[in-house]
Amino acid sequence: MKRREFITLLGGALVAWPLAARAQQPGKLPTIGFMGANNATWERASTDAFVQRLRELGWIENRTVAIEYRWAEGRDELFAEIAAEFIRLKVDVILTYATPSSIAAKKATAVIPIVFAAAGDPVGTGLVASLARPGGNITGLSIQQTDLASKRLEMLREVLPGLRTVAILVNIGSPNSVLEMGEAQAAARTLGLAVVTSEVQRAEDIAPAFDALKGRADGLYVCSSPLLSTNRIRINSLALGVRLPTMYGLRAFTEAGGLMSYGPNLPDLFRRAADITDKILRGTKPGDIPVEQPTKFDLVINLTTAKALGLTIPPTLLALTDEVIE
Repeated sequence: MKRREFITLLGGALVAWPLAARAQQPGKLPTIGFMGANNATWERASTDAFVQRLRELGWIENRTVAIEYRWAEGRDELFAEIAAEFIRLKVDVILTYATPSSIAAKKATAVIPIVFAAAGDPVGTGLVASLARPGGNITGLSIQQTDLASKRLEMLREVLPGLRTVAILVNIGSPNSVLEMGEAQAAARTLGLAVVTSEVQRAEDIAPAFDALKGRADGLYVCSSPLLSTNRIRINSLALGVRLPTMYGLRAFTEAGGLMSYGPNLPDLFRRAADITDKILRGTKPGDIPVEQPTKFDLVINLTTAKALGLTIPPTLLALTDEVIE
């Protein structure tokens, strides 16, 4: 083989050489910047699922891959700061959870690959051009947050046959939550329900919002956002105080005392996010990986809360329940 041909061949091999092989070199391991929307305790099950799946794929934390964890504690304003830190650290992939963190990461870099483990409406919020062809440096998994609004309200009405007015609690600063609010309002109108909307932007707004709702609604639909997730115990306590049965999109709210929730299984989404991360670390461009949809959904009902509210859960709904909390 001629020297020029050998150099050309070697150059091509280097271009195709995945991060997995480069990780075997002395020095920096391939690094994932894990941008948590809440805190380590709240996201433990999802984090464990992500790390376990990476291990199954050959990425062992601190041996073949490094993971830098940062937690926003439900404060959306911290996402830009965390993204900037990941850029300084020169991470190889940024993993995000929830729409606000994904938007912040996308604004911060058009170069570092981004994987969102759970975004509410990635097309509607402008994260990707389309699910089939996301383009750019970002891809991940949708949680169909807006698509499920109608189903959640139907379930709430099944528990509350006398439901006439539904209150909708929304973090108006979260783009995806605003989209979900619109879908919930439309679904309520279709079901013949009146709507009272309560908008918050800070933790300090939550208690006054419940004071304003007192006596004005029969049930409460909460639009998911990191801010409200972080304050879920407080929200459930206030809802119980004004006798409002609650419907959520995330299991954690029901585990913290909410009446019921229906939505995708988050640990399953994080496992699948690990599969996407693996592909990127091995050389696939994120824009070439279609956004995936959830396949596993959980209906969770808290019977202790139902009893406290004097409610009886219909047997037909209990039969569909994935988990009952007593």
